[in-house]
Amino acid sequence: MKSSKLFFFLALFSFSSSSFSEVINKIELNGLESISRGTVLNYLPVESGDDFSISISNSIIKTLYKTGLFKKIAVDFSEQILVINLEENPTIKYIDFFDYDEDKVLSAESIENIKKVSKLSQGEIYNEKNLDNLIRDIQKIYELKGYFNAKIEKKINLDIKNRIGIEIFIEENEPVRIKSFNFAKNKYFSSEKLTDQFEIGEPDFFLVNFFTEKDLYNENAFNAGIEKVKNLYLDSGFLDFSVVNSDPIINENNSEMSFLIEINEGTQYKFGDIKFDGDFDNVSEEFLLSKFDFSKGDFVDRKKMVSGVKKIGSLYRDRGYAFATIKSELIPSTETKFLDLIISSELGKKYYVNRISIFGNTKTQDDVIRRELNLLEGQRYSLAKIDESITRIKRLGFFSDVDREIVQSEDHVDMVNITVKVEESKTGEITVGLSHSNSTGASLNAGITQNNIFGTGNTLNAKFSNSQAVKELSFFFQNPKFNKYNHSVSYGYFNRNTDASGLDISSYILNENGFNIGYGIPINADSRLSAKSLVSIVDLQCGALIATSEYELDQCSSDSTLDFQVSLDFDQNSLNDFYFPTDGKRNGAGFILGLPLGDFKYWNFNVDHKSYYPLDHDLVFKFNSRLKLTSGYGGDELPFYKRFFEGGSSSVRGFDFNSIGAKYPNGNAKGGEVSFVSGISLSSPISNIANIDSRNIRISGFIDAGSLGNKFSQFEIFDELRASAGLQFTWISPIGPISIYGAQPIIKKTDDSTKNFSFELGSSF
Repeated sequence: MKSSKLFFFLALFSFSSSSFSEVINKIELNGLESISRGTVLNYLPVESGDDFSISISNSIIKTLYKTGLFKKIAVDFSEQILVINLEENPTIKYIDFFDYDEDKVLSAESIENIKKVSKLSQGEIYNEKNLDNLIRDIQKIYELKGYFNAKIEKKINLDIKNRIGIEIFIEENEPVRIKSFNFAKNKYFSSEKLTDQFEIGEPDFFLVNFFTEKDLYNENAFNAGIEKVKNLYLDSGFLDFSVVNSDPIINENNSEMSFLIEINEGTQYKFGDIKFDGDFDNVSEEFLLSKFDFSKGDFVDRKKMVSGVKKIGSLYRDRGYAFATIKSELIPSTETKFLDLIISSELGKKYYVNRISIFGNTKTQDDVIRRELNLLEGQRYSLAKIDESITRIKRLGFFSDVDREIVQSEDHVDMVNITVKVEESKTGEITVGLSHSNSTGASLNAGITQNNIFGTGNTLNAKFSNSQAVKELSFFFQNPKFNKYNHSVSYGYFNRNTDASGLDISSYILNENGFNIGYGIPINADSRLSAKSLVSIVDLQCGALIATSEYELDQCSSDSTLDFQVSLDFDQNSLNDFYFPTDGKRNGAGFILGLPLGDFKYWNFNVDHKSYYPLDHDLVFKFNSRLKLTSGYGGDELPFYKRFFEGGSSSVRGFDFNSIGAKYPNGNAKGGEVSFVSGISLSSPISNIANIDSRNIRISGFIDAGSLGNKFSQFEIFDELRASAGLQFTWISPIGPISIYGAQPIIKKTDDSTKNFSFELGSSF
């Protein structure tokens, strides 16, 4: 009896279910204007032939709402026809921002990024939730920079074509300012030391603060300062350091905030024993310990610890262990407040070089790059040799970027493949110099050089120069590595006519015709010694003023016509880049001797030094200095046109070209036999200016100093000292190097000619 009742209810349920479920034979979509029928059908969870039910109806509505394309959706099913009535969300006609101060918090570029992220750009489907998110994001951006009183309002305009215009009005108001900034419970470091870790804080002197706005709150800058404080303590052995409270106290009208940052310094630990755990390939512990710049009993210094671990890692990567992992761990020692340092190793297997590929060189021949490599196929892997090779390639000056990629070979388990990636720069250059002199006015100098002719790495310089002062036709060729020993050879010819009055020097015309030949040999990977001989025929025509001045009278009346000189040059280069070095040194020395085989007997000696030091925040400190000495010998005076001249862009900036030193009665520079120039600068890359790659842009502040002595035997450096300070902008642009500087003399003579601004352009081809 019970079983028959159960059967009856099941049959009734089956009949009722089938009576309420009907097949969908057709789907109609009403209300579509800008959205295609196919797009909607792709979103639907049903299609013709499926059964219709209340749950299916709910699923359709839920699915279509999720697309964000519609603001109203209604579903109707009758006579096996599924009808979906839709009201589309409007499309965005425009979205504009008003009343904000450009680049104070928002910029045109940041607004475009916000639009894209929020999916509210012109032409997209409007979604109210997206607009609310956009306003919330902008509010957060303002709060991050201390604008807690900023108000953001929206205005929406809908036209008859279902297009919406969005207007965002921003009332920025005044930002919150920092009134006080202090630390609590700090003992080891002073509050002044800790506040120095922050870019923000209590206001500077009001005139300075007008420019620095140090008291303007910025959440990102504050968090960065907190991290610096943590690192300061952690690097001093306070491994338990913590920030207890850093929340600001803000007044009622959100105009001022005060900070009292409470910290817990914790225990200051010292290094205990340094222990090694694992396979270190038979390297003695004494040698490994020498890689650490600390010993037992020193306060724990994370930087020194990490540096030592890196040195050990580099040691094994240079011994063929390409993927060696060296780990460090500090564990409590048996002594109180001491921590033992445990160094463990996972060396893996030794690797060898399988294949070296060159990528990105469309003009430069592979061989030109490969000859700079210190590592060849088949040799044992060495990271130091790879990095040194990359630096040597950068020094060529042929590439704007050089990088490398190291991957394990798929065909050989103990070999790696190395890919050298280069980005070629324009090594052919038309140099154009625009300048202005108080005595000569504007002048133009032009020349053509090619430092990588036909991608061979050779230099070809065929120059025709025509300016107010110099007319020159010259040819120069150099093969820097013409044999397997990397010897270099060079030769050239020149015809030069110099009107010295156009150089602010004096009144003479010098015609020179000559040729030169040179040969160089490498001393080591960074140094080269070169010898050169030059023979020229000289024709000198003196003006009335110079012909009556001191010993110039004898030289002007002389029949001397042949100049025969030999020179010896030394160059040492460890810079890590050609255009913008950030580390390394370059030293040079040269000696020139005018041989008695010619009609002029003189000597010339010069030394030159440049060094670069990387600092924090991508800053680079540069020091440069050079000394030049010259004189006649054997009873002969130095030819007056071979004296040194200083002043201008490659000397002491802020002074006119060739203007420093003793003067003739007409005020033109006389030159001197001894010259000293030195300078310092601090440079930094500029980021994201007009979508220009900041790797090729630098701005620097500099101080130049120099002195020029009339006679080698009478030179006193401080009596003739000149100095200047200024700013320089340098850009390796697509049309060539551009350099602009402004300089102000800070030590000068009353009769000095100054030049506060200079622009130089090199146009590449």
